[in-house]
Amino acid sequence: MGARHLVGAVVDASMEATMFWGTPMHLPCYGLHRLLLAAAMALPWQAGAETRDSSWGLYVGKYHDAEPAGAIAGTAHYTEHYMLALTGSTTLWKSQDWPIALELDGMVGQQWGQASLTEVAVAPAIRWSGFPWRDVLRTDLRLAPLGISYTSEVGPMERGANGQGTRTLNFLFIEAAFSRPHTPEHEFFVRLHHRCAIYDLLNSHGANGEDFLSFGLRFKF
Repeated sequence: MGARHLVGAVVDASMEATMFWGTPMHLPCYGLHRLLLAAAMALPWQAGAETRDSSWGLYVGKYHDAEPAGAIAGTAHYTEHYMLALTGSTTLWKSQDWPIALELDGMVGQQWGQASLTEVAVAPAIRWSGFPWRDVLRTDLRLAPLGISYTSEVGPMERGANGQGTRTLNFLFIEAAFSRPHTPEHEFFVRLHHRCAIYDLLNSHGANGEDFLSFGLRFKF
């Protein structure tokens, strides 16, 4: 399957998953779906084995009450609510001149603790691999600011003051991945997993969404 077809299939699958759960997508999310697909189709796709790296991984996270910046600053407070997720990614484009690549990342996770619910999400992610100490410790930074996340129900931490929330929200993550130079196919990563309404663009309930500080392992092939 070509990269363009893969992007279309994954994004369309996210739309179908939303309809399967019985809740139609809000109009802003439908527009987001079309925007992601259009951006993917506009990219200068490159052929070749070096641009088709794929991976599978697992990560586990604990919920905290701050946005990703709060977790980085150490000001977050943690709650007994957890997530175990399966993640997969594939490289869509890789620069020939710079240590940067574009990947498509998807996840399926199960949450438990304060509530039991399932999350499905997909997002394009930028991978930066240009750190100068790569010969000692391979370090990659991955950033996905705009994606789609859907949960099987509205979690208790995602309800606003009116008790309402939205199952379909933006999916954002910030990730640092580490591997040994001689085994780059095995990565340990730390991910800040975030769902949000993009400053009330996707709903007006005033809830923050969900945030998890997560740790995982990834296997490339």
